[in-house]
Amino acid sequence: MTLAPGLRSNLLIMVEAEDTAQKIGSGDVPVLATPRLLALAESATVQAVGPHLEPGQTSVGTRVELEHLAASPLGTHVEISAELTEVDGRRLVFAFVARDKHAVVGRGTIERVVVDRAKFLQRITR
Repeated sequence: MTLAPGLRSNLLIMVEAEDTAQKIGSGDVPVLATPRLLALAESATVQAVGPHLEPGQTSVGTRVELEHLAASPLGTHVEISAELTEVDGRRLVFAFVARDKHAVVGRGTIERVVVDRAKFLQRITR
């Protein structure tokens, strides 16, 4: 495993109907849903470290802190950036930020743990 602070990933999305609080059920307004923002941030963390994991390894989310600071209506382009900031054994800590052309719309931290995929799946199917 060659994981070190500084690994990064960026995602760029345009807010579509499927991304909204109305569609997801987390609210009733047509803006980027908080759960969707979180899913995008987690996806960025996975992309940041995935290529650096050993064969058979994956990472799973264990902790999240998220501030959703501004609404992003339909058609807004939002960039989500994640950076690995800490490696403590198998524990990985990421900082993420989501921005549109006007402002920071969200930020937070995500912790993940590196696991052996097969062993993890075996444990959950008992």
